[in-house]
Amino acid sequence: MRIVSNDFIDRPRLARRRRTFFTAVFILTSLATWFMADLLWQDGGQLSVLEWTLLGLFVLLFTHIAIGFVTALLGFYVVNRGGDSRQITSTVKPGEEVPLASTAVIMPVFNEDVSRVFEGMRVIFRSLEETKKLEHFDFFMLSDSNQPNQWIQEEVAWVELCKQVSGFGKIFYRKRRQQINKKAGNVADFLRRWGKSYRYMVVLDADSIMTGEALVKLVATMEKNPGVGIIQTAPRLVNGETLYSRLQQFANRLYSPIFLAGLNYWQQYDGNYWGHNAVIRVQPFIDHCALPDLPGSEPFGGRILSHDFVEAALMRKAGWAVWLASDIDGTYEEGPPTLIESAKRDRRWCQGNMQHSWLLAAKGFRPINRFHLGMGVMAYVSSPLWLFFLVLSTIHVFDLVRSPAHGAALEIQTSFFGYIIAVPEAFTLFVFTMLLLFLPKIIGVILTVQDKKQAERFGGPGAVVLSALIENAFSALLAPVNMLFNSKFVVYTLLGQGVSWVTQKRGSDDDDTDWREAIITHSPHILFGVVWGVSSYIISPAFFWWLSPVLAGLVLSIPISIALSKVSLGQKARQWKIFLTPEETQPPYELRRLRQNLAECYKHMRPIESLRADYGMLQAVLDPYVNAVHVSLLRQRRPSEESRDYFAQLRMRLLREGPAGFTTKEKMALLLDADSMIWLHRELWCMPSQGLAEWWRLAVRQYNVLTAAPITALYR
Repeated sequence: MRIVSNDFIDRPRLARRRRTFFTAVFILTSLATWFMADLLWQDGGQLSVLEWTLLGLFVLLFTHIAIGFVTALLGFYVVNRGGDSRQITSTVKPGEEVPLASTAVIMPVFNEDVSRVFEGMRVIFRSLEETKKLEHFDFFMLSDSNQPNQWIQEEVAWVELCKQVSGFGKIFYRKRRQQINKKAGNVADFLRRWGKSYRYMVVLDADSIMTGEALVKLVATMEKNPGVGIIQTAPRLVNGETLYSRLQQFANRLYSPIFLAGLNYWQQYDGNYWGHNAVIRVQPFIDHCALPDLPGSEPFGGRILSHDFVEAALMRKAGWAVWLASDIDGTYEEGPPTLIESAKRDRRWCQGNMQHSWLLAAKGFRPINRFHLGMGVMAYVSSPLWLFFLVLSTIHVFDLVRSPAHGAALEIQTSFFGYIIAVPEAFTLFVFTMLLLFLPKIIGVILTVQDKKQAERFGGPGAVVLSALIENAFSALLAPVNMLFNSKFVVYTLLGQGVSWVTQKRGSDDDDTDWREAIITHSPHILFGVVWGVSSYIISPAFFWWLSPVLAGLVLSIPISIALSKVSLGQKARQWKIFLTPEETQPPYELRRLRQNLAECYKHMRPIESLRADYGMLQAVLDPYVNAVHVSLLRQRRPSEESRDYFAQLRMRLLREGPAGFTTKEKMALLLDADSMIWLHRELWCMPSQGLAEWWRLAVRQYNVLTAAPITALYR
């Protein structure tokens, strides 16, 4: 077992930091609990079962809020002092040349936008090239794509990229035949085949961008700290086009620095892994981070869907340190473009985090990792708990209204500048809760505005304040909608309804949420809001106004969701300097280059409509260049007699009938069989045209008319 060195930070000092953190959380929660209990006790002096339940829920939910608040407050303390001297990156001195070790930059993909992922890889490759450290890095595109068109496009794009950047032998493409265990299985497959050749691997998502400097710094930091197993960077959200994605990236950029500084302050080498934009020491990862199967079957058991937290816990269990390096610049990712796309992603994450409930008591895990896993579960379970709390509160108010004597007990009087004012005690508690929710954001705004240069990077002090006000208004409206989304996902998971592995929508093409989709998705929210609002108004008009911020978000969810999905509104907001981020006002070279490259890619003429659906199959069979590339990447197999007959029948059908009648499974089977692909290419060009399906005759005409050079050369 590797023991974490305490040279970097002595244990008593770290213990003091953690005592400060947990004590502050305890004090804030106790104070709020005292307020709540006192409020409930005024109703007759004895708590009913309903009130005890309310109090229990309140303690749990307020603890969750207090943890976020104290983390931000500690982050403010660190930032205000000029930073934390105990950061893992400080072990590499400015200008210090650290010899690097072999590193694999891996990018698992699944039916992603091919242009986006390969242009992203091109930008990272070029950026690393400029650091003069490229010889230490190899790149791997690890495909799990299960769509024929996607697969062929990836192969073509890989060859073209290698040709254009002289990347053969540096950039590798691997397509998995079976997509076992999703992304975790994809990475595990890479480690089995090539893991022994590398000391480190940098894991990227399909939408990740990292600069060469950031990658070099990560590897250098690992080399300087042989007891570290994982260093996680804090990627910034970029390239948002819709109003929703721009709102998210603004909030991420403005508020996250103090939260990240606070996390590093009390976690130190017990940090977490978020699944991408992180460097991992390969050998201990292979030795210790194999994921166990959970008891039962999916979605709550079986294979672990959300692997990153668990891998961090396993790494720490083996004695290797896990660090957060939030001060490394040049690490980016993209967010979902709409509220509905965000909810789809949350459903997948919800199932993954719910599975972690099994691991809270896992043998050998460190307490801090159990805390991480618990907070991941709480991130989703808190939604149904909040919903339950609000519903019980409504019932409680109904009970009070039926007993006017008890209801009067809620009113107290206080002196304010000599005036006697009746102030509901609940209002005090409400203000206290709002303070904990919004103070970190206010601190983030103040820190930015007081730094003139930093404020200018957000569009100026006025733009920062205005954008923050609008962001908070939208956040308040979206909170109840997300609460109902997550509540549904938690219930579905508990009922055994898992999620399929779908491609995350990232770009801005066709992002607008149409009215039909919005109505189908949000109608239950509106119905719930209307019924709840009418009921609360009948029970007590005063209570209705208390609930009105929550009800407004639910009742207006359709127009809000549609408005936030608009690219045009996102562009308008940018013109008005709303939600500007430093990555927009002063974009780094890598992001500028990516945008320019993608603009060129999307100008490329698309295949005609009648050929588009099976254009990948067309290229792989018709184009000698693509056919040769594709066949060379297939693993050789020795087919059985039965499979020979099966493939012979499929080949003839494909040429005589065209691909329209084929299932995706049949197309993938043909594409996976090297003999069939060679045979199809030869027969297509040898067979008389009258023996071919009309689809193939059109494909040949199209190929001859448009292709002065091999069509693959036109890809870029």
